[in-house]
Amino acid sequence: MLVHNVYFWLKPGLDQKTLDAFRAGLLSLEGIPGVRGLHVGVPAPTPARPVLVSDYTFALTVLLDDMATHDLYQVSPQHKAFLETFSPCWTRVQVYDADCP
Repeated sequence: MLVHNVYFWLKPGLDQKTLDAFRAGLLSLEGIPGVRGLHVGVPAPTPARPVLVSDYTFALTVLLDDMATHDLYQVSPQHKAFLETFSPCWTRVQVYDADCP
C-alpha cells in the first residue's frame, strides 16, 4: 500500500466559504478510482515540541494500492480539476509518500 500525505499552507485571509470549498475539494478526491481511503484534517492541538509541525492549514491522507495506482491518481481528471481550481489558494504544499508493505 502507498500512503500519500499532503500538507497545504493556504494563503492568509481566505474567507470561510473558500475554506469550506477547499475542504470539499479535498474530499472529492475520494471518488478517484483506486483510492482505498481518504482523510482530511487540520492541525491537532498537540502540545508544542521541536519536532512538531503544526502551521499548515489542511492535511490530506490518501491510501492507494501501489505506485501504479498513485500514478493514475495523479493524472485523473478529478485530481487535475482540484489542482486547477484550488492551486491559487495555497502558498506551500508538502508531500510525503510512504510505501507500507
